[in-house]
Amino acid sequence: MSFITGVGLTSFGKHEGSSSLDLMSEAAQAALDDAGLKRTDIDGILCGYSTVSPHIMLATVFAEHFGIRPSYAHPVQVGGATGLAMTMLAHHLVASGVCRNVLVVAGENRLTGQSRDASIQALAQVGHPDYEVPLGPTIPAYYGLVANRYMHEYGVTEEDLAEFAVLMRAHACTHPGAQFHDPINVANVMASKPVALPLKLLDCCPVSDGGAAFVVSRERTGEAGVRIRGCAQAHTHQHVTAAPALSELGAEISIARAKAATGLAISDVRYAAIYDSFTITLAMLLEDLGLAGRGEAAARVRAGHFSRDGAMPLNTHGGLLSYGHCGVGGAMAHLVEAHLQMTGRAASRQVRDASIVLLHGDGGVLSSHVSMFLERVR
Repeated sequence: MSFITGVGLTSFGKHEGSSSLDLMSEAAQAALDDAGLKRTDIDGILCGYSTVSPHIMLATVFAEHFGIRPSYAHPVQVGGATGLAMTMLAHHLVASGVCRNVLVVAGENRLTGQSRDASIQALAQVGHPDYEVPLGPTIPAYYGLVANRYMHEYGVTEEDLAEFAVLMRAHACTHPGAQFHDPINVANVMASKPVALPLKLLDCCPVSDGGAAFVVSRERTGEAGVRIRGCAQAHTHQHVTAAPALSELGAEISIARAKAATGLAISDVRYAAIYDSFTITLAMLLEDLGLAGRGEAAARVRAGHFSRDGAMPLNTHGGLLSYGHCGVGGAMAHLVEAHLQMTGRAASRQVRDASIVLLHGDGGVLSSHVSMFLERVR
């Protein structure tokens, strides 16, 4: 058994003069304060990777910077699934008795500390070195290919994809820490600059500065405990040229394993925190996870199903698409928001019931998946 005892999150956007370590430290201290723990209470640290500060021992670099001496330290790299993969590892470390309190932290000054060309070059390396990279695609191009195929197979339109961007922006408008606060509509998305058709600028997550952290502990520290009920992973491929059929991607595998491990069903879930690097990512994952039928997720958005007051509130902070994306910390913001919802601290964003939460992370081009259930216990 393990509990998420504290969470910390910076605002996302521009943080002029702040390094990756500064942003990580801010989020980490906030998580410790939230958990009611001191730095000396931390005996394990898991750290996400950074494209701005690509040190081969980033976990111990941060431990030194933050002033802790853990008995266990490990950096993790699974793309966008890294945050939940670290949470899963922390859960196992705590449940097995290796650690008592594990600090999970990530952050980058990716917006102000890295040039546009450097960002593009870093993201391009996800491709196959022989069959993909020489042709020049980057992450948006790969997802554009996936989007075209998905639209063809399931009758999804560009206007359907735009609905997800509109929803995430509406949610971000209610969070003071979000990178974007200007409402948008479907017409705005359709008129935005083409990036990798059918994906346009507002179909894509932004580049951000920011940090996120949380503490996974053996024992709860607050009145309302947030327990990791269970989790699972699936890894079907690395490169898009080796991807299986759309109906055989890893999200379906990882959610089936997570449901089997926990005894929970999708019908038990009251709040969803789902990776949304692009609108197509969110559309596909919602359907792969069983939160909507094939080709039906956009209709559910239009009907208000995933809004704050809907039957399945989704990413009420604005997600990667509008709260922002600072690398590994971007997806970790989903868990921070889920924790705030589960403990009744989401202010004006508070949903009616967040007693059972489903989180899902996606790394690469729908390559690596982590599904996780959280449960509120009294």
